[in-house]
Amino acid sequence: MRGARRPSSGRSPRSKDLAIEKQGAFAVIRDRTWEERVQFARRWGITAAALGLVIFLVLLGRRHGFGVPEYLQFALDGLRGGSIYALVALGFVLVYRVMGVINFAQGAFVMLGPMLTAFFYEQGWPPVPGLRLALAASLAMGIVGALGMAVERLTLYPARRASPLTRIIITVGVYLALQGAALLLWGPYAKVLPSFTTMSLSDPTLRFGGVRVKAQSLWIAGTLIATVIALGLFFRHTTVGKAMRACAVNRLAARLMGIPVDTMSTLAFGMAAVLGAIAGIVLGPVTRATYDMGLELGLKGFVAAIMGGLVSFPGAVLGGLVLGVLENLWAGVTVAGFKDLFAFVVLILVLLLHPRGFAGAEAAVERV
Repeated sequence: MRGARRPSSGRSPRSKDLAIEKQGAFAVIRDRTWEERVQFARRWGITAAALGLVIFLVLLGRRHGFGVPEYLQFALDGLRGGSIYALVALGFVLVYRVMGVINFAQGAFVMLGPMLTAFFYEQGWPPVPGLRLALAASLAMGIVGALGMAVERLTLYPARRASPLTRIIITVGVYLALQGAALLLWGPYAKVLPSFTTMSLSDPTLRFGGVRVKAQSLWIAGTLIATVIALGLFFRHTTVGKAMRACAVNRLAARLMGIPVDTMSTLAFGMAAVLGAIAGIVLGPVTRATYDMGLELGLKGFVAAIMGGLVSFPGAVLGGLVLGVLENLWAGVTVAGFKDLFAFVVLILVLLLHPRGFAGAEAAVERV
């Protein structure tokens, strides 16, 4: 009937909010929808899982007699590996933000960097070792960058309207092709780069109290810092960098504004390839470079990118460093053979408990 009043719950929205506020945080949680409760559990679940894992590893290490110096050593060694994962993860994030593609060919570029550098260094010219290594590394990065752009233009550009799964499979095929080409060119034999400090196979060790730090570890950390600064300046203060940022926000709008979106995609893929090559080159004096080294490093870089949310450069760096420290701590207090398994356990936990990572968007990870 007209004029009849609808039944009321007896409380206005304002009074309901005040009642919830008086009842405390638990009432706020109870008043949430099921989806909000799931998000709340995910947000705090990954934090609780990480803290629980660290506490478990520390207690386990105490049983083996480990003290503060040992834990500091584990952390510093982990930061070395974490810096490499962070460099690789930056390449994943760059390609995904600009192109919307998960680039599993990134591991191949990590492998080609030190392999090409060692090949050019072995030619013996110029005679000055430091200059020869710098020239070899520069040539390797240039070739890998050009190869990355060629790969994008020949494989991903023709499939730009294909489904995300199709393009992911293409990148896997590119990785396998480049790995096979490296095996044909250099065989299964390992190549070793000289230390950047001594230009020899011996890397000096620096001591800070009871902690030992390899000189090459400082080169790796410095390279990561310099790369992050260079990327920040590039995206903030150059026309090409701003155009890439526009493509990352909205490709259609960027195209309507006259930005050559396809060219930006090619450049982004080439830059990601160079980032992978840099990671492999600075790691070269620490470990032997082989044709299949890119698989492990590429996958761990992907895990670091997922931990960072897949769309955040700071998140990728943080994800790589955290992964490296936790992985090395795990290997130090448990069985070292399970070190590689740890990264993928972390990946599963992040996807289940907190898909958006440290600083990303959940929609991006769910899309993957």
